[in-house]
Amino acid sequence: MNASRRDWVEVVAMLLLAFAAVATAWSSYQANRWNGEQAKAGASANKTRIEAARAATLANAQTTVDVATFTEWVNAYARDEPELRAFYRKRFRAEFKPAFDAWIATQPLVGTDAPLTPFAMPAYRLAATEEADRLDASADEFSAKARRAIQRSSNYVLAVVLFAVALFFAGMSTKLDTHGMRRAMLILGCAVFLGAVTFVATLPVSVSV
Repeated sequence: MNASRRDWVEVVAMLLLAFAAVATAWSSYQANRWNGEQAKAGASANKTRIEAARAATLANAQTTVDVATFTEWVNAYARDEPELRAFYRKRFRAEFKPAFDAWIATQPLVGTDAPLTPFAMPAYRLAATEEADRLDASADEFSAKARRAIQRSSNYVLAVVLFAVALFFAGMSTKLDTHGMRRAMLILGCAVFLGAVTFVATLPVSVSV
């Protein structure tokens, strides 16, 4: 085999080995970084869902109190006990009073279109329920972020595999004696490497500390 041809193939093979090794290290680092991002986002999602559950539990407890006091008010009204009715109305929670007043304004005893209870009124809104909804939405965002991080980590793992294939072809090109086979292996290695580089260039990079 011509020495100059062999030297040319070996030089290109060594350059490919060097670049592919660096690219493999970078892709491995990025895969680990995105695994960390996924873990962080997943932990945030779990924490936020716990907080949302607590807020929902508080909202349920507050609704139970509102239903209980309203039921007692209705019983006092039915028994025509104005003092007892006033007693319960005074003890309505602040969030329930606007809905109750709006419901009374609809004249529920005579109005056929009036809602059955104050709880069907738009004015009946609990801060704890809104907080639970906000936290649930935030948890969904963290979960989506975790899924994206998993996909990105998987993409970088695929890049590691591709660069490893390029390393294999580059290494084989230095071991064969036939010039045609050496060149074919080197071309395959370069093609895989360039394809992997193009793929990695489209991926987001995690550099946060």
